[in-house]
Amino acid sequence: MIILGFESSCDETGVAVVCTERGLLAHALHTQIAMHADYGGVVPELASRDHIRRALPLTTEVLAQAGLVLGDVDAIAYTAGPGLAGALLVGASVAQSMAWTLGVPAIPIHHLEGHLLSPRLATPQPAFPFVALLVSGGHTQLMRVDGVGRYELLGETLDDAAGEAFDKSAKLLGLGYPGGPALSALAEQGDADRFELPRPMLHSGDLDFSFSGLKTAVLTKVKAANANGAMDEQTRADLAAATQRAIVEVLIAKAAKALRQTGLKRLVVAGGVGANRLLRQRLETALRPLKGEAFFPPLALCTDNGAMIAFAAAQRVQAGLWSPEDDPATSLQHAFTVRPRWDLAEVSRA
Repeated sequence: MIILGFESSCDETGVAVVCTERGLLAHALHTQIAMHADYGGVVPELASRDHIRRALPLTTEVLAQAGLVLGDVDAIAYTAGPGLAGALLVGASVAQSMAWTLGVPAIPIHHLEGHLLSPRLATPQPAFPFVALLVSGGHTQLMRVDGVGRYELLGETLDDAAGEAFDKSAKLLGLGYPGGPALSALAEQGDADRFELPRPMLHSGDLDFSFSGLKTAVLTKVKAANANGAMDEQTRADLAAATQRAIVEVLIAKAAKALRQTGLKRLVVAGGVGANRLLRQRLETALRPLKGEAFFPPLALCTDNGAMIAFAAAQRVQAGLWSPEDDPATSLQHAFTVRPRWDLAEVSRA
């Protein structure tokens, strides 16, 4: 079965083709970073308009890469939520209109399910069950994943996500957009031991996270350095390194605790923060005493992308969790419906 997938939940337009027998055949991604940089963050209306411009050219590119034509497609998957309403509507309208024209099913996919399953696109592929650490700009969660569609929430952030902590701290340090990668790059030149920053909820006894207090602590350090005239490039680099280490240490401690509590040995890391080099290095070291193993999606698939959406659809089809009766394109009542806020528990059969 050939599935064409669309991702348009925020500021990246992703299109991919996945075969249920052969895996990922091709994918293409356009990021809107340059467009939003002047505004210091994502402008929803601009994001939606850019998705409109990019969806069809990317589709043509991906089909050519895969050596396919549109008529070879057996189903079309798309991100139905959560995300920006206008951006989601672009992907849903393109996918469902195309599906209706071709006479093939349209499969709505939960954005976070795409991230959770994306490490299974890599080799070696993590077997079920596993613990998943989902870390991105909007989400920080620990999940027990027993199979496709079988998800149990173990812990989540009570305020800012880890990606938000990176981005907001970067903004306080005067770094450009997107802040997370800029802060990580600057941290490579810094001394993480120079500044002491809190590790929120590190010893809370549960698997929840909180990063708003860390952001406030960074703000306090920045104000003090500015007031003393000490905010030079090295100071910024040292603060960046200390911030990154604090976030990474909390993520690792909670992930290791989740493995101990569940008795599982496999940890999957997904989401944009999963590309962080320090997190990858420290996590693999931290799991050795537990005889645990960490799995990551390919670096190119850590951010939002069409491959994870097409792959999640393929996984749901193979697991028997989708049938033509579920196709929203067959009912005008449900056509072009998206869910900007959508709890992952609603798509779980656990």
